[in-house]
Formats: sequence, structure tokens, C-alpha cells
Amino acid sequence: MLNKNLLLVAALSGLGFMAIAQADDLVDKRWYVAPFGTFVQPGGDRNSDNGWGGGLGFGKMLDEHFNVEVKGFYQGLDAHSGNGRWDMTGGTADVQYFISRGTFSPYTVIGLGAMNSSHNGDSGVGFIGEAGAGLTYEVSDNFLLRSDVRYRYNQNFNANLQDGTNEFSDMVVNLGFVVPLGAKPTAPVVAAVEPQPLPAPLPVVSGCSVLDSDHDGVNDCVDKCPTTLPGVQVSIAGCWIVDVKFDNDKDIIKPEYFPNLDNAAKAIKENPGVVIEVQGHTSKTGGFKHNMTLSDRRAVAVKKYLANGSGSTNLTAHGYGWTRPIASNDTEEGRANNRRVELSVDGEPQQPLNSK
Repeated sequence: MLNKNLLLVAALSGLGFMAIAQADDLVDKRWYVAPFGTFVQPGGDRNSDNGWGGGLGFGKMLDEHFNVEVKGFYQGLDAHSGNGRWDMTGGTADVQYFISRGTFSPYTVIGLGAMNSSHNGDSGVGFIGEAGAGLTYEVSDNFLLRSDVRYRYNQNFNANLQDGTNEFSDMVVNLGFVVPLGAKPTAPVVAAVEPQPLPAPLPVVSGCSVLDSDHDGVNDCVDKCPTTLPGVQVSIAGCWIVDVKFDNDKDIIKPEYFPNLDNAAKAIKENPGVVIEVQGHTSKTGGFKHNMTLSDRRAVAVKKYLANGSGSTNLTAHGYGWTRPIASNDTEEGRANNRRVELSVDGEPQQPLNSK
């Protein structure tokens, strides 16, 4: 028989995932319904074959990590060796902890409830506790596939439905779908970052404040990227910014940003041989390691697009996570502006690979 102490171990293991980082997601707090079918593999104390069942859950997404849900179910176990059929009807209140939210969303779950069991003409109500793990797959904003595997402990107290014990352990496999109610929240539209006007320069006789080596309109004293290509759009710090925004936790370039990247590819093609680093940045939301990986993937996606458009072999990609913000991370607008891509001209021309 499965050890009932596994219930406590599984619950504590699920809570241990709370330190894992989240991505820069928009919080979804919708209610949902979740019908499901069930396969039950009973422990040896029931002396029965496996069985099937189903049920319906109703729940709410609380934040980036937690769901709460109540569910009801019916399950039946076929007789084994003449021991008689089991019919079980019950319900639980569940807490689900999502390690991350995205297209694939793994989670752990614990649940407590009650179950009425009928066996050989007798019936009794007992306590049940469940713990397990599962996964959801988002097909669309309002439809997700869901499956989990749970250990269930059942204490029937003094019902004496089975000779020798009132404690039972089962393995339960649920498969169904989740239908969130209402529209999924979306990020507000943020206007493109416009270059800020430069303050009037102080009159000087000579020095870096009257020099603009790369002719981008930013004097050399404050220009943090002094080798940008002529004619490209730069920030107030003189760095080449390409307006590309990504969907939450994704690295796919949306078609609306193709014109911006086409203009950048044209500038690179008109200046063959220069070495350009594609730099990806994120807002300071979620864990450091996750955001470094996310920014690197986005930089690689832009690099591939620019390489296809310009034919240049002198492009590299690097993600900087949240380490180089250009706006405050305390507001949604600031975080949106920090999720950006910059191009840095940072080296001497390289010879093409086919130059020999």
C-alpha cells in the first residue's frame, strides 16, 4: 500500500517551487470551468481492478503562480476476485502552484475533501487528501488542455467497508480541458520611444561637447555609442535603437515591426564590413537568469532577421537582461520601454568568410 506520508512530502515539495522566477507576464485573474475524465489505479487494500470516472472543476487564477479550485467527481472501480464493485462520489478544494505560466505551464497541486464510498451494499463518508503534479497547454486564450497525476489518501474512519482496514491509497490520472471565462488581459499599447530633444549646449571654445564624430546629433561628451551608422534613429544617449516589441515571454518578431528592421538592414547593407552587436534588453520583472536568457533569445531573433535582409556576416547577438535600463522599472510604461533592442557598432571591419 502507498504510504500516506507521501501526501505531506508532495505538498512541501510543491511549495518549494515558490522561489522559481517568473517572466515579465501580465497577470491573468479570470474564473474558469474545467471538465475532466479520470483513470483510477487503486492500492492493494481495496482488492479491486482499476476504473474510470469524471468530474467538473470551477476555479480562479489568483496571480502569476496560484490557482484555487473546487471540483466534484464520480469514479467506479470494477470488482476483483468477487470482492464487489466500488462506487465513489466526492469533491475537493485544490490549490495549484504554477512553476511558470506560458504555452506549456507545469504545476503542482494539493487538495483536501470528502468522498462517499459504496461497496457491497454498504456506504460511508470519509476524508480524502490529494497531492500531485500536472501540465496545461494553451491552445487559445480561452481553451487549455490539462492533465495531472495525483496520489490520493482515503480515510473512511469506522465505515468498515473493507475487512481489515479503513485506509486506502489510490493513483488518480485526470485528463480534461480548462475554459477561462472572459477575455484574456493584454498589455496596454505603448507609444514608440521618441528621441528627446537635447538641451542647449553651453558655449565652449573647444572640447568634446562641440564634436559629433558619428553625426547622429549627440555630442561626443554624452554619446555612449560614438560609432553609430549615419542616418539611423538614436536615443538621447546616442545609441541605435530599433523599435521592436515582443509578446509576453516570446521571441517571435511580429510583422508590424518588419519595416523598422528592414530600414536597419538597409543601413547595414550600405555600410558593409562594420561589426554590429545586436543587444537584447528586458524589464526588471522576474528572475535575473530567466531575463538574461529571454533577452538573448530576442537578440538572436533580430540578428537572424537583419542578417537575412543585409547579407552581413558581421553581426553578433548578446542579451543583457535588465542590466541596462533606459527608463524606470517602477511603472508599466517604463518597463515596456526597457524591453527593447539596440544595435551597437563596436569593432573593426572583418573580412568576409569567402574572401580567400
